[in-house]
Amino acid sequence: MRLILIGQAAFAEKVLDGLRAKGHEVLAVYCPPDPAGGKIDPVKARSQALGIPVRQHASLKRPEVQGEFENLNADLAVLAYVTQIVPQNVFAVPRLGSICFHPSLLPKYRGGSAIPWQIIKGETQTGVTMFWVDPGIDTGPILLQKTSTIDPDDTAGSLYFNKLFGLGVDTVIESVELIAAGNAPRLPQDESKATYDPLCRDEHAAIDWSRPIDQVYNQIRGCDPQPGAYTQLAGEKLRLFDCRAVRGGSHRAGMIEEVSPQGILIGANGGAIRAQRVRGADKKVDAAAFAAERGLRVGTNLG
Repeated sequence: MRLILIGQAAFAEKVLDGLRAKGHEVLAVYCPPDPAGGKIDPVKARSQALGIPVRQHASLKRPEVQGEFENLNADLAVLAYVTQIVPQNVFAVPRLGSICFHPSLLPKYRGGSAIPWQIIKGETQTGVTMFWVDPGIDTGPILLQKTSTIDPDDTAGSLYFNKLFGLGVDTVIESVELIAAGNAPRLPQDESKATYDPLCRDEHAAIDWSRPIDQVYNQIRGCDPQPGAYTQLAGEKLRLFDCRAVRGGSHRAGMIEEVSPQGILIGANGGAIRAQRVRGADKKVDAAAFAAERGLRVGTNLG
């Protein structure tokens, strides 16, 4: 089939290679403009190496984008890791419409931060969905879903890179193959089961050490690596990464209870959190080294 690929990062790059390996023709690749500093997106670099046209618009709502899509005369548009809004006058142009990847089992966890929120809310089951794009936010008919698990110590980063990345790439390619064969379903989403969450930002990342240990740990895992769950240290945000929960025992909420080569142990309600890496105003560093530099010791209060 004649395809337009919209996406970014290594995920879209792997989808591009997978689609070409199946014999599909990728007419053009759309990805966001290069960030300050000139770092080239992997899918852009791969496309240029293959001689595939790359188009970068600050907004896909620009009027010229619809004209570009019409001129490409594509059978299908594939949205693979898309952060830009694709308006209806664009996604409806290809002969068969457009399909989109989403890292949850829709209709649950619609929105741009599906992976963090699944962990924050304590889910143990997850998956990926390919759906037909419609005017709503992740509301279109389901084409294909595959399931996976969320392990007790998974972070948003480990869940994506170790499980959902490869599963998602395979699901995108399989979905295109189903469409090419004329066997692609369009299953309406059950709106009675639908949930939507906002982008996970700093307002969701502040740690309340009085909350139960599992809630605190889920929040920290869901915010790792971005935006980084944080506590307060001398008026600045101290973000915690590579953490482990220590359950049980008597602990003082928000108090440093141990500083060792294994990290900083911070008391919570029903347990404690051991942070192995932290980030203050600067870069992410080893927690024990940070504690030594800042003079943190047992009894220091955080929060």
